[in-house]
Amino acid sequence: MTKSKVGLESLGLQTAAEVYWNLKQDQLIEKAVGNGEGKLTAHGAFVATTGERTGRSANDKFLVQSEPSQDKIWWGTVNKSIGADVFTQIKEEVLAYLGSRNELFVQDLFCGAEPSERLPIRVINETAWHNAFAANMFIDPTDAERAEHEPKFTVLHAPHFNTIDKDKYGLNSNVFVLMNFEERLVLIGGTQYAGEIKKSIFSVMNFLLPQKGILTMHCSANAGPDDSAVFFGLSGTGKTTLSADPDRALIGDDEHGWGDNGVFNFEGGCYAKMIDLSAEAEPEIFATTRMPGTLLENVILDDNGVPDFTDTSLTENTRGSYPIEFIENRVVSGKGVHPKNIVFLCADAFGVLPPVSRLTPEQAAYHFMSGYTAKVAGTEVGVTEPQATFSACFGAPFMPSHPSVYAELLSKKIQDHGVTVWLLNTGWIRGAYGVGERISIKWTRRLLNACLDGSLADGEFDYFVRFGFEIPKSCDGVPSEILNPRNTWANGDAYDNQADRLVTMYRDNFEQFEAGCSEAVRKAGPRPLAMSHSGVVDAQPVA
Repeated sequence: MTKSKVGLESLGLQTAAEVYWNLKQDQLIEKAVGNGEGKLTAHGAFVATTGERTGRSANDKFLVQSEPSQDKIWWGTVNKSIGADVFTQIKEEVLAYLGSRNELFVQDLFCGAEPSERLPIRVINETAWHNAFAANMFIDPTDAERAEHEPKFTVLHAPHFNTIDKDKYGLNSNVFVLMNFEERLVLIGGTQYAGEIKKSIFSVMNFLLPQKGILTMHCSANAGPDDSAVFFGLSGTGKTTLSADPDRALIGDDEHGWGDNGVFNFEGGCYAKMIDLSAEAEPEIFATTRMPGTLLENVILDDNGVPDFTDTSLTENTRGSYPIEFIENRVVSGKGVHPKNIVFLCADAFGVLPPVSRLTPEQAAYHFMSGYTAKVAGTEVGVTEPQATFSACFGAPFMPSHPSVYAELLSKKIQDHGVTVWLLNTGWIRGAYGVGERISIKWTRRLLNACLDGSLADGEFDYFVRFGFEIPKSCDGVPSEILNPRNTWANGDAYDNQADRLVTMYRDNFEQFEAGCSEAVRKAGPRPLAMSHSGVVDAQPVA
């Protein structure tokens, strides 16, 4: 199945290759197996390995600095600049490389379920399985839409092009992810990790839509009978797991917009972490790994061809990509009404934060810009104790504009729609990592359900001094003694010292945002015990 190469030639891509245009998923997987790009599991899912890069290459992402976009970008360690002339030279190398391939795979797709805001995109790959990934993760046009499809952004994806002269171009390695908002073009080379494809387009949406007053969010979302809920969180905090709820329909698991009509999914699929996946804990996600059309990354198979999700010999960041249609309980339109609840997820490995807290609008802005979670020992080389991780807006690597742009949009929408904001800690209780234990998903789900059904908001609350949070006194099905973390530590002084450490980390991180924040937001942050109420009692009844 081929198509005219006019669309490629307009990019300057001259090729004698066989170009496969908009193949269906089964055709792409058949090609991928035939080309030796991976193999099938015992259940017919496809599995591939990604070589040296098993996650995003954040240090290798650059944005072209040119007019008029450069004045709207928050330049720094996250958004690093590259000159337009350098981009042009690398583009010519990528075009020449792709033009020399025997086969190319092209998909014309949409990003965004809201028709008025969706972005027509084109993804050009040298490998069939990465093209299948793009087909999974974005929205498939109808035949009529595809006939009139004109891409507004194009991704040139060359994962096996690893001979770039990094010193000549000022790159950090032979991997590159380059975005040019003027040319509406993304170049990806040297990395087989498929997530770079979807995250590059997410970054594009995060640049374009806020200029139209639409909040772009690194979040999952689901819907009840008359509401929707949004879940922000960094990788490993439970964003995908907690939004997959048998009693609520999934809108999407990772990327959304919030406009005048409510929330809408950017994607047509899900990209879930597979580590320790089980049928008991996450039945809906586990079931997708038994379906042809699912793509597994760096997952180890046993001798019978069955995935072993406990095997992290290649990476802890094992992944699965599947069409959202594989989740039976979903919102078919990919859209939901304005949310009643927003949930910030964090995995606090310091054992300091309560399992659940209710936030004021000012606290919501502060913690949205902070984007806190923690890494634990053993997850990365050199990490021997918990390390705080702050990622602005819970997605700093994908946010080209200043975090205040997104925080101001969030605050306005919270105010306009009367949204309740919760901070849900999926991390450690009864002590820090290595001493305490991670809160059970059963308790976390009970707390979350009580947030979403309104029962928690109707109960009684205590005041959590250091952070100024309201914390519930009780929740059905959850031991009341764990709701105030200080009470669960064997040594209260040890808790106080640990809490002050985390507060200091929060305050140090937030210094970079203070100039652009209101006084109310600045004061909404946590305080060391010495700056809080006198004494060491961390909970007082809310008047």
